[in-house]
Amino acid sequence: MLWSDPENEPPEELRETQARVRRMGVLLALAMVLAMLVIGVR
Repeated sequence: MLWSDPENEPPEELRETQARVRRMGVLLALAMVLAMLVIGVR
């Protein structure tokens, strides 16, 4: 990257996709913790 390059601003759809992936990762982590608790209780 050169200092004269424009701001590295991702397009809107890419930002939406990144936010969606981040939310899915959080939900997946919570689901894993919940599954661990359920398995541990049994």
